[in-house]
Amino acid sequence: VRAALDELADFGRPKRISLCVLVDRGGRELPIQADIVGKSVKTGPDERVDVQVEELDGRDQVDVIR
Repeated sequence: VRAALDELADFGRPKRISLCVLVDRGGRELPIQADIVGKSVKTGPDERVDVQVEELDGRDQVDVIR
């Protein structure tokens, strides 16, 4: 997210930036929160989220991997 914000700043100062995510895992490292969330999944520091989408993987699925 930070790299994307830096790139946007190269084009000038936007009036507003909205963040959209497929899966919000919680656990913020920066004070940045998504405006639009497809699914919220609470995860621990040793877990990761795998997302599969119909167009690429043949199914829509979210898995929490421990």
